[in-house]
Amino acid sequence: MKVLGLWLLATAAWAGAPPFEVRVRELIDYYAHPKRDDFGYATIAARLKLGKDPAWCSRRLIELLKPPIHGDMFWQFQATAVAYLDRGQLSDEARQALREAWRTYMPFRGDTENHWLLYYTSMYLMAQRWRGESGERWFNGKSSEENFREAAAWIDSWMRLTTRRGQGEYDCTHYLGVFLLPMSYLAAWAEDPVMRKRAEMMLDYLIADYAVENLDGIYVGSHARTDDKIVLEKWHSVAGDFGYLLFGLGPKPEPMISYALYYSVASAYRPPAILEKIAWDRSKPYTHYERKRTRNRWRFHDELHGPVYKTTYVRREYAVGSDQGGILQPIQQHSWDVTWAVPDPRGVHNTFFTMHPYSSLYELQSYFSFGPDFGIEEVVRSKRTYDSPDKFLGGSPFEKIMQDEDTVIALYSIPPLTRFPHINGFLSKDLDEFVEDPSGWIFLRGNQTLIAARPLERYTLKPIQGGGRRLFSPYLNNGVVVQAAAASEFADLAAFRKAILALPLDYRLEPVPSVSFRSLRGRRLEFTYGETPRVDGRPLDYENWPLFGGPFLEAAVDSEQLLIKYGAERRKLDFRRNTVE
Repeated sequence: MKVLGLWLLATAAWAGAPPFEVRVRELIDYYAHPKRDDFGYATIAARLKLGKDPAWCSRRLIELLKPPIHGDMFWQFQATAVAYLDRGQLSDEARQALREAWRTYMPFRGDTENHWLLYYTSMYLMAQRWRGESGERWFNGKSSEENFREAAAWIDSWMRLTTRRGQGEYDCTHYLGVFLLPMSYLAAWAEDPVMRKRAEMMLDYLIADYAVENLDGIYVGSHARTDDKIVLEKWHSVAGDFGYLLFGLGPKPEPMISYALYYSVASAYRPPAILEKIAWDRSKPYTHYERKRTRNRWRFHDELHGPVYKTTYVRREYAVGSDQGGILQPIQQHSWDVTWAVPDPRGVHNTFFTMHPYSSLYELQSYFSFGPDFGIEEVVRSKRTYDSPDKFLGGSPFEKIMQDEDTVIALYSIPPLTRFPHINGFLSKDLDEFVEDPSGWIFLRGNQTLIAARPLERYTLKPIQGGGRRLFSPYLNNGVVVQAAAASEFADLAAFRKAILALPLDYRLEPVPSVSFRSLRGRRLEFTYGETPRVDGRPLDYENWPLFGGPFLEAAVDSEQLLIKYGAERRKLDFRRNTVE
């Protein structure tokens, strides 16, 4: 009862959220009657789910299916939902138009993990629906049986790889929804009971991954992919949509993006209570560890996937999260930050971090198969800030990171003639206090979170359009030491400053950056660029880094198992035996 009481206390901030079933119904109702004049597949899906306006649904579907169709695998998942939500409401003409589209339109399969999962889930379900048809009836020339077998094999291989070595597009602020959506489809519409069960287990797995790394619905820690807006306004994301939908976390997003709608019109899977408790309970600080994998690397590497080592420290007031640095994902990687809780995150930039704005064909050709001549130009068409010296998004091979609890040390050793040979630091418009100290430390307060940051080289502050400032430091060998703390631990910012200045800090910048720091938590942290970090004299044990490790989740590499823990409660997912205990 004591543990439950703490959990209920922790949920007080957003306790006014309606029950799960009501949240789902409100979302479907919104898309059934959108406020904007955008009556697309989502409106058809929502109305079919509610059993409303079948004649309109048929007419509108026929209009949407007139050539040219576009959208590739994103069209596929929308069309699949419409096909399975049709329980006799659609006209024969509408059904025939839908079937013909799968013969005449050739969708691009994509080149990322989320693309392939959308593609193969759609192919699995549509081949299941239209069994026994020859290759002449399909855009790819394969029969229903061939499409079904290929899709089932790929989905199974993805589940095994994810539960053995982690996701490649891990912990994405946007693509969380794109992984949950296809699992919801399979849990609802797969006829094979084994596939249905494995899909439900994967929903537990993916949702647990998010639940333990959220702060009032904000997805914290390092991310394989985020974007230029979400990296600053962290709540404004699909993860925020699902935090509210699944757990009632955070304010109600208006509107939610349609990924949450498609999740809801399929299985609308409600996570077990143990995950809800984990998602809410921040009554005690904790450190959580994860191992993920890089995206497929096509050049310059001996292994297709490299390991990703994540550390995330979470408490009620803030979270500190990081990976080990380097290029782990192209273009949209976010390697570390401090995120602080705020009463209302809408429009708020509640984060601090530094990064090297790296841009290179080496990065792009490691992860993409296009030729070199126009590589950067092609990327910038859709990821416009990629080749910008002022960007705040992306990984760098010249950034190395260590973290212990709520202390981060980020080191940079940038070779001469590197494009953009400087580091950027983000200083939010929403900081409550900002003090530059003669010692070289910078002291910040964001709501109830105190942050001390020590750049190792000189810097200037530049205004950012829309508010906030950029910390700009144009030195090849550089770094920053960061220590966070709760405001409740100190009388005021001045007391925090006094405690930080009393901590031993030694560093050198040549031949590469090297730092020795006694953290606020009493640990001796030693980190030299290019070497394994040490905590109290012991090197970090990357060899035995868990797939999940911490007070709530436990999984060993290659185990295909996940133990979910909360107090005395346990829930064990075993993908080798397809069991839930």
